[in-house]
This record gives sequence, structure tokens and C-alpha cells, in this order.
Amino acid sequence: MKLTLGQYLASIRKDRGMTLREVEEVSKKEVSNAYLSQIETEKIQKPSPNVLHALAEIYKIEYEQLMEMAGYIPASRGETERHGRVATFAEHNLTSAEEAELVEYLKFIRSRRRSGDET
Repeated sequence: MKLTLGQYLASIRKDRGMTLREVEEVSKKEVSNAYLSQIETEKIQKPSPNVLHALAEIYKIEYEQLMEMAGYIPASRGETERHGRVATFAEHNLTSAEEAELVEYLKFIRSRRRSGDET
């Protein structure tokens, strides 16, 4: 399952340990906490490119990725293409222990698929 723009931004904000109001303050009110809340809850699905740029700067993530997720620019690669794809949790500042646990969980999920247990 692919994350929506709102889910992605909410997860990054929480990973950075920021509240909606803190994002508003850091952006010098370019991104209001109410607007960001509406993006994160999917009430706004195609936010302003200016807001996306501000969020990319604040969260230190790729602006192009946000523009792609919002539907402003086409996907740069096919869903099935693996080479060069950025890891899903790359922006979450995982510890090595967390990365190892995710890899183990991925092995578990894949083993379930192979054994036909997935519904």
C-alpha cells in the first residue's frame, strides 16, 4: 500500500517531533497549522506548490517527491521499477536497530506470501 501525500507528511512531521503549530511558526506562517492539518487528513489533496516547497525545506525532504505525490508532476519511474528507488523510510532517521527490525519484518511478510498465507 502506497502512502498518500497527507499520510506521508504526517509521518515525517511526527518523526521530526514537530507539532502543527511548530511547523506554522518555523514557516513564518507560510503554512498555517489548520492548512497542514487539512493536508494530513486528506481534506486538501493537492496543496499549493509554495506550501509543498516550504514543507520540503522545513522537513529536509525532496520537493520534487512532494510535487509528484500531489500530482503536479508525473511519476519519474514505473511502480515495478526497483533500481534507484528511494527507501520508504529513508527520511525517518531510523536507527540501525530499527532498520534491522524493518528488514526482518519484510522477510516475514515475504515468507507469508511465498507460503500462500496472505489473504
